Amino acid sequence: MKRIFLTLFLTAFAIAGNAQPPAGDAKPGDWYGEKVTTDGAITIKDAVAKLNGGTETVDGKIKARITEVCPKKGCWLKLELENGETAMVKMKDYGFFLPVAAVGKTVVIDGEVKIKTTSVAELKHYAEDAKKSKEEIAAITQPQKEVRVMAKGIVIID
Repeated sequence: MKRIFLTLFLTAFAIAGNAQPPAGDAKPGDWYGEKVTTDGAITIKDAVAKLNGGTETVDGKIKARITEVCPKKGCWLKLELENGETAMVKMKDYGFFLPVAAVGKTVVIDGEVKIKTTSVAELKHYAEDAKKSKEEIAAITQPQKEVRVMAKGIVIID
């Protein structure tokens, strides 16, 4: 009986260790995490303007287009900013993930937006998740200031 439980436990652990992004097409109306409505959403551009104007954090709903989703588990994503820059989005308490099919979709995210300095180790971790080359990862040598969003919920709008 102990062998059966041990085998089941190890199997479950192995499956969890090979986590994949959730399947799905990320269609308009699909939501992830806490249920989100579009009411009162501001653009990511407006949120960044508030941060650059001296506001420490912007708490609420933002609207933006997804440029990248973590291909490993769907555990982070990037949003399009101006001038080719991106904002990093992480899910609160690692509580939900997005399918890779969400790339290119416009979303409303309920969460907290702030500017954060990201360490070299964390930047390299994200590059590994994104399956960047060893050369690209090795080229990361400086911490980076970036717009960071801690998402409680996300809804696909188009």
